[in-house]
Amino acid sequence: MKPRIGVTSKPSLHDERRVEHLDRAYTDAVVGAGGYPFVLPVLGWADAEEVLSGLDGLLLTGGGDVAASCYGEESAPEAYGVDAARDTWELALVAAARVAGLPVLGLCRGAQVINVAAGGTLVQHLPVGTDESHKQYERDCETVHSVEIEPGSLLAAITGQQTFGVNTLHHQAVAGIGAGLRPVAWAPDGVIEAVESIDDRFLLGVQWHPELLTPQPPHDRLFAWLAQAAADRHGATVSMPPQVA
Repeated sequence: MKPRIGVTSKPSLHDERRVEHLDRAYTDAVVGAGGYPFVLPVLGWADAEEVLSGLDGLLLTGGGDVAASCYGEESAPEAYGVDAARDTWELALVAAARVAGLPVLGLCRGAQVINVAAGGTLVQHLPVGTDESHKQYERDCETVHSVEIEPGSLLAAITGQQTFGVNTLHHQAVAGIGAGLRPVAWAPDGVIEAVESIDDRFLLGVQWHPELLTPQPPHDRLFAWLAQAAADRHGATVSMPPQVA
């Protein structure tokens, strides 16, 4: 059986009706890596453990800002897209996934959720501390700046590279590192671009959007890692794309 990957979605409105929004690029990336995507609507904290019991891995997608109250701060005036129910649900998913030993990949907002779930904090508006723009939506499918990867990290092992180009679509970022995590990638201006678990090899968050760059190695390998780690939980295998040095 192919690994079953839960993919978080964003509550939204369409024709004044409540819907769950999810960019098809996320599910296409999971399918391309050999997994089956299962779209997860926003539910309650108590539902997370049971929902994940039927899955093999978790993909945390991008979206609006994580509420500053989740890490004990007042909200900055530039905050937008905050959804308290989604925050609660995704923080619960991360907690339950870590207990269950499920591999977790967080993208953009997802990386920030991973850090907040571990007790970390966020830079609420990136012009603080940098002169570079990290919010370049007009170049969403292009590499905009490079990232430097920590040698010996899980991210380095997955990508097989110590530096490569990424897109950049965010105005918040990881600040104080959560317990049990470590930063493993940085933009040229020092902004943290990835975090991963110190204790295991199943928790990784990257600040860019690799689902929009899957034709460009090594971004496809992030999804291949998630699919293979999920498959390993029940002895299955998936086809991995070739590694590019």
